[in-house]
Amino acid sequence: MLSTTTRVPTGPPRELIGAQRRHPGGWYLPAVLASAVFLVYTVYALREHARFGTTGYDLGIFDQAVRSYAEGRWPASELRTATAPPGFTGEAYPLLSDHFHPILALLAPLYLVAPHVETLLIAQAALMGVSIFVITRAAQRHLRTRWAAPAIGLAYGFSWGLQQLIGFDFHEVAFAVPLLALAGSAYLDGRWVAAAWWAATLLLVKEDLGATAAVLALLLLRHHRRAGLLLGATALAGTALTVLVVIPALAPDGQYGYLAQPQPYGMLDGWPLKALTIGALLLITAGVALRSPFALLLLPTLAWRLFSPNPAYWGMGLHYSAVLMPIAFIALIDVLRRGVRLPVLVPLVIAAMLFPAQPLRFLVTPGFWQDGPRETAARSAIDLIPSGARVAASNSLAPHLSDRAIVDLVADGVLTRRKDITWIVADTTDPFPIGGVIAVIRQAEENGWRSVYAEGGVVVLRSPAGSGPS
Repeated sequence: MLSTTTRVPTGPPRELIGAQRRHPGGWYLPAVLASAVFLVYTVYALREHARFGTTGYDLGIFDQAVRSYAEGRWPASELRTATAPPGFTGEAYPLLSDHFHPILALLAPLYLVAPHVETLLIAQAALMGVSIFVITRAAQRHLRTRWAAPAIGLAYGFSWGLQQLIGFDFHEVAFAVPLLALAGSAYLDGRWVAAAWWAATLLLVKEDLGATAAVLALLLLRHHRRAGLLLGATALAGTALTVLVVIPALAPDGQYGYLAQPQPYGMLDGWPLKALTIGALLLITAGVALRSPFALLLLPTLAWRLFSPNPAYWGMGLHYSAVLMPIAFIALIDVLRRGVRLPVLVPLVIAAMLFPAQPLRFLVTPGFWQDGPRETAARSAIDLIPSGARVAASNSLAPHLSDRAIVDLVADGVLTRRKDITWIVADTTDPFPIGGVIAVIRQAEENGWRSVYAEGGVVVLRSPAGSGPS
């Protein structure tokens, strides 16, 4: 066991910290604020799913992964086979050979109670709520200004990185957000061993987060040498083992596919977009967070993203920036408690300024709550697919079937690889994979598949082998 006795005070005097921990708001304010944001995120995510704004890549894939755990199997996905390495012929792709995220098994019990894809969306919103509670509570303990906790809690809760995560399906990094908040909160409190334990758990979320844990280990060396050394050794060894041994051993092609991605870009490309991401990250704390050593935890994630040849990682969109938000706000609390002058309402004002460009803006638009012809057609098409069927579905329709059918992605070659598919349901406007939907529909029609539904660009076809009563 690690000792907790070796501490080097780096924050306010002990008497001041004690007074702050007796903040009159107690647990009530953080709990109310976290619950409110959780409800907002849940409403948005469920409505976005209902209007077919979610996708098979990635919500459907994670639904199949958690369903595998709930059924006592290793996580695998039929949908993910669409982008499997050449030569893969299995029924479902082993997902631990793609990214190492065994923490997803914690969601399996939820599927025993509510085996629906919406469960993942609610769980993700709940994980954001936990992180909001932790950040707000930390602000309460360490900042004396009356409005500091609610202002920082709201600014963090509606920060653009968290909104982008909620706005794009479900992802394993949702677990990293509260874990980083808990590690940061323990760091602010001087609970060095607890900080190390929370950071070590990141190794179960995704393989790249071991580098973030290693940076925290360097910070802990100044305060609790043993905790820092053990965390550093665990982070480095765990990351190396995962990337160089575990994932390649599980991968069909024996490789970790993200070490060398086939993209036509180099490190010098895309810097206008990269600069926008960096600027937005600095903006949420008015740049002052950089004055905290804790901000060093931003570097690993920024490094692999900005120097990656894959342009999907460069911008503010998708889910890649969510893990940066708790780090930035813990660093902000750290510098404010040290006396750096910044009005506590500034981060909240900045979050409000960024709001019109973020996903939650659609909550106040009438069109978000109304079904158009596409949504009506898609819902009618989905209803035609019997439960338990083997179906090829296009990207926007797949997560509406993955919790009650065996779903592959409508992608070029799927009918050749999967002879037992008896249904195709596709939105012909789905852009991913490029050209895949039209190619599969054309192949099906050439092989005698029968069209049973076509409305608003959404089609349903049935194979000759399944032409009897459904």
